[in-house]
Amino acid sequence: MRPAVFIDRDGTINEQRGYINHISRFVLLPNAGKAISLLNENNYIVVVTSNQSGVARGYFPIELVEETNDVLRRELAKDDAHVNGIYFCPHHPDGVLPEYSRGCSCRKPNIGLIQKARSELEIDMERSCVIGDRWLDIEFAHNADLPGIMVLTGYGRGDFEYIVPHKQIKPTFVAEDLLRAVKWILKQDK
Repeated sequence: MRPAVFIDRDGTINEQRGYINHISRFVLLPNAGKAISLLNENNYIVVVTSNQSGVARGYFPIELVEETNDVLRRELAKDDAHVNGIYFCPHHPDGVLPEYSRGCSCRKPNIGLIQKARSELEIDMERSCVIGDRWLDIEFAHNADLPGIMVLTGYGRGDFEYIVPHKQIKPTFVAEDLLRAVKWILKQDK
């Protein structure tokens, strides 16, 4: 079994632009491909975990999330990088589409996305961790009993400055971006 890094998508791998309601709004962050390639080279399982409540809210169809994830895979391949799985939650309790408008176990900070990945991939949870740009990702890591690494891209800088100081749960490490977070993980694992 291999360790996994559960990585938030928007704001961590690609630019945070609010809801990605059109494929033209998807832009990979600098060095994201290099970071994931490093994880691949070091035998980590790479899992993308993302809340996509825009589906439940009727902002865009679920097919756009799938199309965006396909573009993500193609963009990463340019850096010889790949993800082993992409898991997302399309639900929200205040949504407008009945089939997606509900509370669920997969909406972060609940750990349903991690549980699903564990059931489909052979993951060494003892050596796994979470990376994200929101305090919500740190809470998600905590709920799964995993180290949570916060990046300062996306909402990270604001969450770190204005939200983290008022929370009991703190990031295990704070990195400028995904590449620096990955380098820290690899250093800890040696």
